[in-house]
Amino acid sequence: MVLEVDNLIGGYSRIPVLNGISFKVAAGELVGLIGLNGAGKSTTIKHIIGLLQPHSGTIKVAGITATTDPATYHRQIAYLPETPVLYPELTLREHIETTIKAYELDEKQAWERACRLLTMFRLTDRLDWLPVNFSKGMRQKVMIICAFITDAKLLIVDEPFLGLDPVAIHDFLALIKEKQQRGTAVLMTTHVLPTAQRVCDRFVFIQKGRMQVTGTLATIRAQLAMPDASLEEIYLHLNREAIHHG
Repeated sequence: MVLEVDNLIGGYSRIPVLNGISFKVAAGELVGLIGLNGAGKSTTIKHIIGLLQPHSGTIKVAGITATTDPATYHRQIAYLPETPVLYPELTLREHIETTIKAYELDEKQAWERACRLLTMFRLTDRLDWLPVNFSKGMRQKVMIICAFITDAKLLIVDEPFLGLDPVAIHDFLALIKEKQQRGTAVLMTTHVLPTAQRVCDRFVFIQKGRMQVTGTLATIRAQLAMPDASLEEIYLHLNREAIHHG
């Protein structure tokens, strides 16, 4: 198992936002973390990537916790945030070089991967550009390139389709599928539910920091006695009360 979140209780202050979150993501599996805005998805991710410390519970990536071996733990994770975060003073080339150093990658192999991605996203002639010159979609592509040249065992993608055009979304999903085939575990949050239904192997629904249901679409349909429901219909069913009552 690549990612193991066990009875996670945590948040930003002494009052927990998350209460007993537990799920796993296996090698080669794509799991969708689904919920309303404010449900606790981003807080869960911040705990996994080490920006927040759990009040209790454990998080393991490839059998390692952030407290026992922080450097190795963080090298096992590649993270694509909802809003691209780039260093304003570094060019695209320097972002790639920094990633290679941070993840201790083989330089030749990493640049071969990067060149393929630069071609795919039509950024080959932008290597010496600074982030200020990039649109939001281009900044997102820079982050995708940096994440996908790594050998991280866990890829976390938070609302990955924002700012990407349909061609880029198609290419991005193909890259995720390639990563899965090589054994990378993928955790994805998205509100684009038809796409999530198509690409995810399993789903973890959370609301107000608590688990709602988890499993494949088939097992969730059976649990809720909604045999023909789409992911979107299940989402609306689970969250209708929260939507209507704010």
